[in-house]
Amino acid sequence: MAGKFLNNFFGMNDDATATDYYDDQLVKESVNNDHKVVSIKSARSLRTTGKIALFEPRIYGDARDITNQLLNGQATIINFSQMDPKVAVKTVDFLNGAVFAMDGEIQRIGEQIFLCTPKNFEVTGQTMADLTNENHSFDN
Repeated sequence: MAGKFLNNFFGMNDDATATDYYDDQLVKESVNNDHKVVSIKSARSLRTTGKIALFEPRIYGDARDITNQLLNGQATIINFSQMDPKVAVKTVDFLNGAVFAMDGEIQRIGEQIFLCTPKNFEVTGQTMADLTNENHSFDN
């Protein structure tokens, strides 16, 4: 049986592939041993892909859509360049409260760009603004 697997794996036998053989073995083992076995194909479909949603809000009400993305476990990048500055400040305040409530984080990554992350996201690195502020603090 191992010989057949090796032959199939290395392409020496064209009538079945290693994946087909392995899937057949999983089915036989699960029937014979009464164990719960998940096939490789099923395990691959269970993996989730991290996503980042991009927003350019124009009105205060767009903060709700951003918050829903965070509640769904997606990080968001928000560009406030299309929004009135006074409304943008209110929106950032709202998002700051929402992120705090869900144990997430909000960071400024540009002049009018913010990154909001839900719980269990780690952001590493520094923006140029952070580096510039650090350099000025060393000069004093």
